[in-house]
Amino acid sequence: MSSSFFPLLFFLPLLFLNPLFSQANLHQSKTLLKSSFVSQPSTNDTVPPTLFFEVTKPINVPDTKPCSLSLLQHDFGYTYGKPPVFANYTFPSDCPYQEFSKIVLEWNATCKGRQFDRIFGVWLSGVELLRSCTAEPRATGIVWSVKKDVTRYSSLLLMNKTQTFAVYMGNLVDKTYTGVYHVNITLYFYPDVEKMKLFEGKGEYLGSGVGSKADLIIPFSRDLPLNDGLWYEIENATDIKVKEFEIPQNVYRAVLEVYVSFHENDEFWYGNPPNEYIAANNLTDLAGNGPFREVVVSLDGEVVGAVWPFTVVYTGGINPLLWRPISAIGSFDLPTYDIEITPFLGNILDGKTHKLSFGVTNALNVWYIDANLHLWLDSKSAKTEGKLVQYDIVPLGVLSVSDFKGLNGTFVTNTTRFISLTGWVKSTYGTVSTKFIQNLSYSNSMVMGKNGNLQIVNQTIHFDDSVYAKMPTSNVKSQKSLKRFLLYLYSDYLDQGNGTSLSVANVTLGFNEKKFEDADARPPSSSLRNLQKGEGVMVVKDNLVVSGVGSTQQTYNYDGSKFCYFRNISSSNYTILYDEVGNTCNKRAKSHFGYGLSRWWPFPARRAFLASHVINPNGN
Repeated sequence: MSSSFFPLLFFLPLLFLNPLFSQANLHQSKTLLKSSFVSQPSTNDTVPPTLFFEVTKPINVPDTKPCSLSLLQHDFGYTYGKPPVFANYTFPSDCPYQEFSKIVLEWNATCKGRQFDRIFGVWLSGVELLRSCTAEPRATGIVWSVKKDVTRYSSLLLMNKTQTFAVYMGNLVDKTYTGVYHVNITLYFYPDVEKMKLFEGKGEYLGSGVGSKADLIIPFSRDLPLNDGLWYEIENATDIKVKEFEIPQNVYRAVLEVYVSFHENDEFWYGNPPNEYIAANNLTDLAGNGPFREVVVSLDGEVVGAVWPFTVVYTGGINPLLWRPISAIGSFDLPTYDIEITPFLGNILDGKTHKLSFGVTNALNVWYIDANLHLWLDSKSAKTEGKLVQYDIVPLGVLSVSDFKGLNGTFVTNTTRFISLTGWVKSTYGTVSTKFIQNLSYSNSMVMGKNGNLQIVNQTIHFDDSVYAKMPTSNVKSQKSLKRFLLYLYSDYLDQGNGTSLSVANVTLGFNEKKFEDADARPPSSSLRNLQKGEGVMVVKDNLVVSGVGSTQQTYNYDGSKFCYFRNISSSNYTILYDEVGNTCNKRAKSHFGYGLSRWWPFPARRAFLASHVINPNGN
């Protein structure tokens, strides 16, 4: 084996401020090493904190004064391995309204010093409301906010009872990791300008539930007490998490909302080489199982849906300078994924206990997964009935081709998945037949060169799903989502001699989605094109980062039927170079999610590293 390979594979995580070794999932890391950093300048209290942010469209709220509720104020210091932080939640009694068109959760946080990115979750009565990652601070301090539309949880948020609000963020504070996250969480309830407007959609779609909010939400998360988050932990490909549940017998629609995040050996799963490559080169400490992952959801042992997740990069991932101050797509508000299980209702409306299970194909330690079951109830009946009439699942199709010699080679993985479920439910609204379709495809090409010092990965995921509900009047209500997730990564390691090396790490991320309120309509009711490109270089001498630069450019283009938003922004090492914002709906632009992207970084093996061997190029 070429000796030049070892600095790349085993030593590079020591050099970057943890580029491929983000600490977003410190939980259960068994080999975290304590050490001391090279000294950094004293904090200058006259310098304002840096604003970090994820580029996304603003939430479209009505022009009304909201009722507000301060949920939690807490300083997350040494919280790793300790219980979540709790607060009692009750709907604000001084709010004079009962109907709301929008409910927004706002997370505000500050931090100063040195700290890694930390994954965190927010739950209410076990129902997860937000999965996110913290920003990495600097000596002069940072501040960031996350605003999430949580209106779909209205039935839970407006309950007339006291509930348990929980936040888990596993953080460490010592003489090296000095950053304490100071957090404030607030809910804003925006009253409806027109009374009962909240229920107009529900009236239009009675019997199908499409386009309305659920009446009841059942959590699929771990029960308290815990010294951890409420999410389930999937540790390997055979690890299946199961939870028993039962539903009311008057349900007429059911949608499962899945939360997913990946960490440790699988934080960079999309760059994991196949096991035969690892075995042939005796790379026993390298994360493998290839680059394909799939979250599989089963009901009473039958697969009901799959999630092929977007490749979220946490704020310490790949090259942390890329995400300062513009955070990676989805890192502050990780996407969730809906699975329509209405066709299966006939199997679980018997008043008995049933089992929902989660697994991850090819998983390595560790995945955090939980889910919320949104249920629509027939208020005029104590019992509905239904039947699954068609269950069509094409077995997972995987085509993998490996061509390598030594540490150099090419690897191609193509995968497809098709799921189609059809069933009917009879309620006081009549008999509604619902069909749910998932059509997924995946392509990953990986090139290893220069005796393992060069790696290039190009990955595309097509994630399409649609729901058709045939009403008693023979009308069909439907919705469709077409998603495309792009990832292109590059890394090159160049030995400059005299103990000096040059490390280049570039990344391109793309999140593209078209939504259709009518699955057979053209054009879509809304479209999103979100493309992010980052380029980073580190100069390393004697195992220390002595200089570096990270620059990021992003274009965000949302085109909706009544609301549009455009932003074109670029940054370099904490400085915004330009920022163009618009909210005018123009002619629909052609998608530029092209394939001529290039370059990326080396093996994403998750392992502990000596933090003392890192210097921030800015001295912060």
